Formats: sequence, C-alpha cells, structure tokens
Amino acid sequence: MGQTLGAFQLDIISDGTFRLDGGAMFGVVPRVLWERVMPPDEKHRVVLGLNTLLVRTPYDTILVDTGIGTKWSPKYIEMYGIAHETTVPQSLAALGLTPEDITVVINTHLHFDHAGGNTYRAEDARLRPTFPKARYVVQRAEYDHARHPHERDRASYLPEDWEPVAAAGQFDFVAGEVEVSPGVWVVPVRGHNDFTQCVRITSHGQTAFYWADIVPTTAHVPFAWVMGYDLYPVELLENKKRLIPQAAAEGWLNIFEHDPRCPWGYIVAGDNGKYAVQPVT
Repeated sequence: MGQTLGAFQLDIISDGTFRLDGGAMFGVVPRVLWERVMPPDEKHRVVLGLNTLLVRTPYDTILVDTGIGTKWSPKYIEMYGIAHETTVPQSLAALGLTPEDITVVINTHLHFDHAGGNTYRAEDARLRPTFPKARYVVQRAEYDHARHPHERDRASYLPEDWEPVAAAGQFDFVAGEVEVSPGVWVVPVRGHNDFTQCVRITSHGQTAFYWADIVPTTAHVPFAWVMGYDLYPVELLENKKRLIPQAAAEGWLNIFEHDPRCPWGYIVAGDNGKYAVQPVT
C-alpha cells in the first residue's frame, strides 16, 4: 500500500508479524480492556506487526527501521512467534527495488524488533549489512547504550544487529533533532527508552510521523495506554499528551510500527476529549 505526501512517495514495507506477551504490551491496563482490541493466544501473546516505512524523495530512498530480520534460531522463532508472511527484501522486491537501492536507513532505536533486519547471514555464514549502499542513522547515545545496556533492557539488544554495520563504517551517528535528508527529520522522544527517535516527514505542507514504540499500535493512542516495556512511563505519557493533539490538529499521517491491521491512519479528536484513528485504506 502506498501514499503520496507532497513530492514524496510513502509505502509500508512489512517484515511479517511476531508475538509478545499481552500484559507486557499494555502495562497497567487491565487485561479485560486490552483483550477486546488485541485478543491473546493460548500463551497470552498478542500478534504484532513489523511495519517499516519506505520513503522515496527526489534526494534519497529511505527505509525507516528494518524489522526483526531472519537470523533467528528455531527456539526463538517459536518463542516470539515470528511469522515471515513476507520480509523486508521481499516487500521491496514487490515494488521493484532491492536492498542496494536504499540510500538511508533510519534506526529509531536498536531493539531487535526494529534493527534485526540491519544485517543478514550471508552464504559464507558471515554477518553483513543488508543495505550495502546505505548510511544507517541512529542517535549516537542509543548506539553507546546498546553496546553497554543495563539489566532492564539487555535482552532487547543483539550485537549482531549493528556491529557488522559499525565494522563496515556505515553508521551515521546523530545527536538530537536532525534533518537527515531534505524534508526528513529524526525527532528524539524520551519515554520508551532514553534515545528512541521518531521520524517526521514533510513535503509541500503535508506531514507524516513514524511513532516507533512511542505509540506502537492504534490501541496505544489513549494517553495512559503505555507498555510495560517502557522505561519512563510517566514521561512517555506527557510526551503523548503533547504530540497526539498536535498530530490530530495538523492532520499528520501516522505510522504505527507494530499494529498488525492498521499500519497507518489519521488521529482525530472526539467530543469526549479522547482520540481515535481513521485507517488509511
């Protein structure tokens, strides 16, 4: 599915789906509420999308996040319910593109379900960058933390997802809000962790916003619906209260990275002070 945004072309690039514990995905929200919108399986897991974003501009061909990747053992495929109904390279091929066509990769952060597709295992068993001609944009502080994580988030970081990129000299480290290509900005938003960067895309007065794990699914649009995985839930709530009304007021096209049914849509304000999503079809 594709959308035009001014002079840019946007397409959802799927890496399939996976599953995580529903309680962890919704934190203090009671199960009786969240299971209505995301029913769990017999292991209490909910299905999540792996929705990356392709942005084609007159200047660059950009991929925002790279999915979970294909380097997983059978044990972890079962644990996370990884189902590659498609992969990022297959999704690109459906649009007539190859990984060599990508000139910029933006990693919102380096958790395995966002950066797993950064690299792949080649026929010689070596790990190589999936996108050999791209510069990979990430907050420098996120990379430093990924290499020295603490106990709370160590399981989310896998060195094989980024060390081959560093060894190839393909990282483009940034700090703070930066325009990484004309009309494409990375915007750090603290809450899920310290250094997640969302992506704001603007062209001809139109805006799209890739929320990453700040608002991972449409079910997480309500301010207080934050994940158990979020390290700073109160700060995240405050940032959502700032950004979601802005998204509604300014008519942003919103991309929800982990929603398995609605990868993008428009946030609209209701009469009761709540917000809902109108899906893009």
